[in-house]
Amino acid sequence: MTLMCYARKGKSTPEMEQVAAEENVSLKFVVEGVAAGNIVIPRNKNRKNIKPIGIGAGLKTKVSASVGIHGSNGSIASETAKIQAAVEAGTHSIMDLSVSGDINAMRKQTLITTPTPVGTLPLYQAVAEAAQKYGSSLRMQEADLFEVIERQAAAGVDFLALHCGTTMNIVERAKQEGRIDPLVSYGGSHLIGWMIHNGRENPLYEHYDRILEIARKHDVTVSLADGMRPGCLADSLDGAQVQELVVLGELVRRAREADVQVMVKGPGHVPLQLLKATVMLQKSLCKGAPYFVFGPVVTDISIGYDHISAAIGGAISAWAGAEFLCYVTATEHVCLPDLGQVREGVVAALIAAHAADLAKGLPGAADWDLELSKARKKLDWQKQIELAIDPQRAAFMRKTRSEESSKGCAMCGKYCAMDVVSAYLGVAKQIC
Repeated sequence: MTLMCYARKGKSTPEMEQVAAEENVSLKFVVEGVAAGNIVIPRNKNRKNIKPIGIGAGLKTKVSASVGIHGSNGSIASETAKIQAAVEAGTHSIMDLSVSGDINAMRKQTLITTPTPVGTLPLYQAVAEAAQKYGSSLRMQEADLFEVIERQAAAGVDFLALHCGTTMNIVERAKQEGRIDPLVSYGGSHLIGWMIHNGRENPLYEHYDRILEIARKHDVTVSLADGMRPGCLADSLDGAQVQELVVLGELVRRAREADVQVMVKGPGHVPLQLLKATVMLQKSLCKGAPYFVFGPVVTDISIGYDHISAAIGGAISAWAGAEFLCYVTATEHVCLPDLGQVREGVVAALIAAHAADLAKGLPGAADWDLELSKARKKLDWQKQIELAIDPQRAAFMRKTRSEESSKGCAMCGKYCAMDVVSAYLGVAKQIC
């Protein structure tokens, strides 16, 4: 049985118990959330070395980091190092989005390296193998695509991102819309190219029941990805995006009827004023399914700083109801990230996630900030660094940028305003 099967029978599992303990919520809350589909716990029944996480309403906002071999310069060793950096920085999940090289070996290494849930996008491997086998990805056969989906599920992947809602009608709608950036989704563009070239409907939509059979067999969470993801602010919430969301809502219902956990992958470029509406629309059309958003970035001009733009968008989206943030690195739209940029992207997304949890009034979220504030009041630098979201960076900056002789901050040094005011008000002991 799947986790959803157990939950709908009112039975808990070790995974649900671990999530309840980690989130400091009741086991009943988790069981009911999984049963309703408002919470997912991505965990392939074939995985052994996994630390389960809960994603959904009433739980802490989670963060995912993407890695993968791209091009001739990519290697398993370099991507493994990125996985380790992301996990050390605090990511809750890893997506292996390899598009070249030994994709099977990379996936195996990813599953070994991280204790977090692992997600993939099977179409990437299907396209790569079709290009090698037939000389062109456009000659990919439906059987090839479903064989890869089955292979990845059997290997232990916890959630599969699939463009099941991208239909020919929606493609035609996008053509009529006159988008600025017609397609930015790598998987979506390849899939739509295949559909147009072959004059065929999307096989992931036509044979969705087959996907659900595979997912149910291995207890894999389906992540319904948006092939019509807007690639610029001007295209946000256009007809094609909304029409696809309507279809995804129907696919969410069918997944739940099959006792398969499901979440929805969201847009990447959304202006601030449309963030709340975008999330609310998804929540309404997709029946409260957890929302996995790519950033989103809130301006198109932040090249080189897209991790900052995404942190702004991620915080507001999660405040509005999104529960899962896909990190964005500073190199988004430019090149592949290095180790430092992977770490920086994870931390930026974690800050956004925590800021949203604070805004939502999530029980216990403010305790962390309060403890750091008390340590700051005491000028207890060791405690402040321990409580920082990135202790490594905080310690480095404190060591290299502050006056060693002063216990105050680098701005004021021995003329610490905190000391002066506390002495005048006589509140040091009272606050501490």
